[in-house]
Amino acid sequence: MKFEEFLVDSIEGTNAAARWLAERLKPGDLVGLSGDLGAGKTTFTRALVAALGSSASVSSPTFTLMHDYEGVIHMDAYRLGSGAEWEAAGLAEYLDGRSIILIEWPECIADALPEHHWRVTLIETGPESRAIRISPPFMGGGGLS
Repeated sequence: MKFEEFLVDSIEGTNAAARWLAERLKPGDLVGLSGDLGAGKTTFTRALVAALGSSASVSSPTFTLMHDYEGVIHMDAYRLGSGAEWEAAGLAEYLDGRSIILIEWPECIADALPEHHWRVTLIETGPESRAIRISPPFMGGGGLS
């Protein structure tokens, strides 16, 4: 499988895409979430955390860098300039295989992330619609797209 794509125009569509991914994730998996500002990365994360069985209230970790939602670590690399800054902030230690790791803006720290990981790309296709493209970790390819 090259990738799975969901064309969504509602929260129900986003929830369906998140459920699809949740059924395939296991502790230790890393998911990079890419897309423009306002594309829906945190909204998708909220749906994914719920699909993984957590009732946690999900919010953007832009200023705190990380939130822990019952076995799901949600990080935001937007304010980091490199993988070295990510490691200096102590965030690399969470790649210990115990939690599912979700990272918004993974391209900011691509030099520090393992090559093989899930990729979720959110692309706005209209004022209220988007494509959610989910690529599995065995795609390879070196770096994030």
